[in-house]
Amino acid sequence: MNDTSEKNHLSNVKVSNTDNHICINNPDYFLTFSDLEISDGIDIVENIIILKDDVKNSENLDIEGLIGLTEDYKETNNISGSYIATFSKDLEYFTNTYNDYGILNIISNDVSVEDFTDKLKVANSPKGFKDARINLGEVILINKSLSPKLLINIYKTCIKAKTKFFQGLNLPVHINNIINQNDFLVIASNLPSQDYDEEYMDSGVDITQAEYDDESLDIPKFLKDLEESVIINCEDSVKRMGLDFGILDYLVSEGIQISDLVDAGFELCVDVEVTNDLKNRLEEEILKSLTDINVIALLMAAIRTEQDFENNRLREVDISDDPAYLYTDEVLGLAISNQIAGTKATFNFKRYDEKKPGIIFGLGPMLDDIFAGLIAGCMSKIFEE
Repeated sequence: MNDTSEKNHLSNVKVSNTDNHICINNPDYFLTFSDLEISDGIDIVENIIILKDDVKNSENLDIEGLIGLTEDYKETNNISGSYIATFSKDLEYFTNTYNDYGILNIISNDVSVEDFTDKLKVANSPKGFKDARINLGEVILINKSLSPKLLINIYKTCIKAKTKFFQGLNLPVHINNIINQNDFLVIASNLPSQDYDEEYMDSGVDITQAEYDDESLDIPKFLKDLEESVIINCEDSVKRMGLDFGILDYLVSEGIQISDLVDAGFELCVDVEVTNDLKNRLEEEILKSLTDINVIALLMAAIRTEQDFENNRLREVDISDDPAYLYTDEVLGLAISNQIAGTKATFNFKRYDEKKPGIIFGLGPMLDDIFAGLIAGCMSKIFEE
């Protein structure tokens, strides 16, 4: 990538990037509140710098080491002036602009959606889900002079909006666990109008006595607008990463692989030679059933319900002992087996529900029955053909 530069909607602010950094420069200075690795929380700086992780020569640098590395990088790359900085695995970014502010979104993603069959996809990562990360960093540039107190309030509002957005996605557990483990947020506004020469800056700026634009703002409306904008930018980031999730991802999140279901299916198979061809037929039938919208709906109903039960989200429900009076799980299991192979499969479901072969044995009170239903239906189907 060649070095590029673009004018931001704030006057005199420029965003430049190379393969190894993004630098947001304001010769008139930013007043910022951030959670960057190199930052004092509240800062007055000319540059907001995001460096690529590859710039690091060690994974175990302390703050002094990070500062020294950043200083050397600045000198080598002709970046002058004060700064706050952090590091990111990737530097892909996009910007959305609004009336009084703009949001620069930095995306870092180790996960991609791959074809599993011609009709099913699954999220995967070359790093494995233990080490993979999905991070959305944001720099919010506000074309107002705002007090430190209001910057902190804005930061809290934006963090809550981002958290609310991702909680609302109800992502598969293994995906949720790697989201925004190393994200960052910068709230940057203008300094109050004044002639900030180098001598004045070196002597220190008393930001407590400055005059800000807070009183000219309808603050509740401004915060509400920012909240909505952050959510929209999160939506845009997820779309740009091409991340969507399907039934196989929710099976993975429960620790269930297709091969586990195949093995469980044949544990109760008697007087039949279990060949590789037969195993392949069962696997194909399971995958075919997982494209049936009714099977998907029944499986997801149980998965979501079990999550609510396990997290004690319903005060009237306690499933710690798999209570006998909870039979909705069996209703769902019966419905799944019937959807796949009709009435005969519901009798087969009874066997798998009672014996709980293979992986079914270790599943929760809702999940054991629905996967017993899935296996029973698919086993009935392959022996009918």
